[in-house]
Amino acid sequence: EVQLVESGGGLVQPGGSLRLSCAASGFIFSSYVMSWVRQAPGKGLEWVSSINSGGGIASYADSVKGRFTISRDNAKNMLYLQMDSVKPEDTAVYYCSKQNSRGQGTQVTVSS
Repeated sequence: EVQLVESGGGLVQPGGSLRLSCAASGFIFSSYVMSWVRQAPGKGLEWVSSINSGGGIASYADSVKGRFTISRDNAKNMLYLQMDSVKPEDTAVYYCSKQNSRGQGTQVTVSS
């Protein structure tokens, strides 16, 4: 059974930083593209970033490009999202995603 457990969310001031983590289990983590998606209040799911199985190729939504960095540690079955220079519009529940599976999410609130 695929299990994805996100952590690291919280309240952060505009311009600040936050690092999200996702612990994966129940599948061969190193074989899959992994992604982060988010859902802002009252809005649909938005793709944020993806990283290939080996960790060498990443892609980002225009809205976060240059501010967020996705990474993974295949030895630890962990996925990360480093969020820098955050903005109020980054406020959302952030989900770790493998194909059609998602975790329970972690809330990120950007506010002064």
